[in-house]
Amino acid sequence: MESEKKPMKKEKKLIAEFYELKIEQLMDKKVWDIPIVDKETPILNILSILDGKSHVWIVNEKEDKELIGVITRQDVLEILAPPRTSYRMFSVPSYKSRDTDAIAEDVMNRDPITAKCEEIIVDVLQKMIKHRIRRLPVVDQNNKIIGEITLQHLIHKFYLASQYHSIIDEEK
Repeated sequence: MESEKKPMKKEKKLIAEFYELKIEQLMDKKVWDIPIVDKETPILNILSILDGKSHVWIVNEKEDKELIGVITRQDVLEILAPPRTSYRMFSVPSYKSRDTDAIAEDVMNRDPITAKCEEIIVDVLQKMIKHRIRRLPVVDQNNKIIGEITLQHLIHKFYLASQYHSIIDEEK
């Protein structure tokens, strides 16, 4: 009975510590590997990216990475849906272009939910739950993308920590 209680204490301590970590300690900082396109990108190019990724962050200009929107696979349903499809199917009214000649700016969600480096994991998880999303861009004070945090990434980090690995990647 005593041995059953000890792992539970350890797990509770681990989750409590995990919740208090800052986003910058766990976020994916490889900006070159994050799906980012500028607002003028043709929708067909975005479809190509969405073939392998679940989302694409839209920036004003690729060089400055100022976040202005997001397109997800769910958003693309509206483009690919047959004519006369009720937009209520998608749970939100649509004002997006259904034209495959459209560009990112025509189709994107203009109000992406974001995270800041100094936020803690529990706050980001609450945002994910509240907004029913699985990924957040991490932006600086100028709304420029500096990283990304995903539910998959958090699951992976927590699992590794539960297996006696460090939660935080050691910088070399």
